[in-house]
Amino acid sequence: MAKDPVCNMNVDEKTAKHVSEINGNKVYLCSAACKQQFEQNPSKYGY
Repeated sequence: MAKDPVCNMNVDEKTAKHVSEINGNKVYLCSAACKQQFEQNPSKYGY
């Protein structure tokens, strides 16, 4: 399980529908809203 950096929810990497890639790393997110927040400011979440 991966942890959504925006809301700290657990996300299954195998079934995740919202994935962002930054610096060659995949970041798994629980929703489109969390993905949008993450992509607007990844440094806020440690990326």
